[in-house]
Amino acid sequence: MSAPPFEVLETTIDEIHDAYRAGDLTSEELVERYLERIDAYDDDGPEIRSIITTNSHARERAADLDERLDDTGEFVGPLHGIPVVVKDQVETEDLTTTFGSVAFEDYVPEQNATIVDALEDAGAIVLAKTNLPDWATSWFAFSSAHGRTKNPYALDRDPGGSSSGTAAAVAANFATVGIGEDTGGSIRLPASFTNLVGLRVTPGLISRTGMSPLVVSQDTPGPMTRTVKETAQLLDVLAGYDPDDPYTVTNELTHVDGTYVDQLAEDGLEGARIGILRDAFGDDSDADAAPVNDLVADAIELMDDAGAEIVDPVEVPDVFQYVEDTSLYLVQSKRDIDEFLASRPDAPVESVEELYEQGQYHDLLDLFEGIAEGPADPADDPDYWRKIVLQDTFQRILLDAFAEDRLDALLCPDVQVVPPKAEAVESGALDTLTFPTNTVIASQAGCCAMSIPAGLTDDGLPVGVELVGKPYDEATLLELAYSYEQQDDHRAVPDTTPTLDSDD
Repeated sequence: MSAPPFEVLETTIDEIHDAYRAGDLTSEELVERYLERIDAYDDDGPEIRSIITTNSHARERAADLDERLDDTGEFVGPLHGIPVVVKDQVETEDLTTTFGSVAFEDYVPEQNATIVDALEDAGAIVLAKTNLPDWATSWFAFSSAHGRTKNPYALDRDPGGSSSGTAAAVAANFATVGIGEDTGGSIRLPASFTNLVGLRVTPGLISRTGMSPLVVSQDTPGPMTRTVKETAQLLDVLAGYDPDDPYTVTNELTHVDGTYVDQLAEDGLEGARIGILRDAFGDDSDADAAPVNDLVADAIELMDDAGAEIVDPVEVPDVFQYVEDTSLYLVQSKRDIDEFLASRPDAPVESVEELYEQGQYHDLLDLFEGIAEGPADPADDPDYWRKIVLQDTFQRILLDAFAEDRLDALLCPDVQVVPPKAEAVESGALDTLTFPTNTVIASQAGCCAMSIPAGLTDDGLPVGVELVGKPYDEATLLELAYSYEQQDDHRAVPDTTPTLDSDD
């Protein structure tokens, strides 16, 4: 009697590796199964539209990995044969990289980003590149390169941005794990809207070489996964010093006993002190905020039951005034993107201004327009250096709360409201800089932070809980998040992307 086909839905790195070792699955078979799902649900059916480009070399790469396993009996690395989707903000050699921009629909980089090399050295298969708003300039999933990405949990809802495509693709099981990028929340916000785990590391822990910038001092790539352990497994591969990215000296300040996977403990919440940032919760009278508050309250109760010490409330004086006063997009992003374009002589355009004047961006991107109309040199704005200084002040004020209450993490909703309807974005009712996301707090204070699923509302909409950690303390966040996940797994497969016959 033959063994049943391998279950693709919600499968993990460990389960795939067990199947490879047992001879129940090959990399080629797994790649084919994911491509079938992309064809059925991303290109057809509900048309999620999370994928911009599939890698035509993925099958060949998988076959090579299968051959090497057959020949040696060993994996080439910790991600052997693991299909990964990568945000199309990250350059890939011999594979189109659009940055979400129609102007770059034929742009093929000359070399991989550092993190792509790290993934491949570990044995991963870059399966596809995922959609994002042009140059990562929105919380919403609209790009000139590929149009609108839908939320697989509710097709009329937005999956969040700017790592829209990675979030939707991993949530819908189009790959095992994914790579996003986070400047102000672009990993955590879409993770919260799609029932995923998303980690923003302290900037510099992971190299940004070969990745388009938005605010260089805040930018970081990072994992987007369905489980906390897979986030740690990706981080173990991605973190490290890169001489081409001076920010990666951050790795000299990070002290981890063993690997990040080694930090995971089922009892990690026991005795942990979690501070509740009540000022970052929405109003219970708001129909879009109340269901978020209810699920976050359940998450807090779960942590309490698991032995955490809940400190409620924790005060961070003037937290949202600091958010407003430390925002750098309108004064710095134009310079940062222009410098990136200038470093690529084969780029089809030379500047943000050229993209703006030619209308080569999605017309819903209000932040991109604001950036384009901003100064070419940040120093031309009289408030620029004040904003830079205040980011350091903001970090000290946030860390004072940690010190005052002896906290291991701060907790709040990632976003104060449920995922918005696409029509609200299309009508212009939502503005990027005023959208009620709390993710900007950690980003502008230079902290690490993590989104973990709180579950689904009565209407089936995902809600995320954010844990904010001290700089360079990703290990603590992973320990807390893993322990939380072990108490109650909040993952659910979207109804819009059900099991294919070949998934059973």
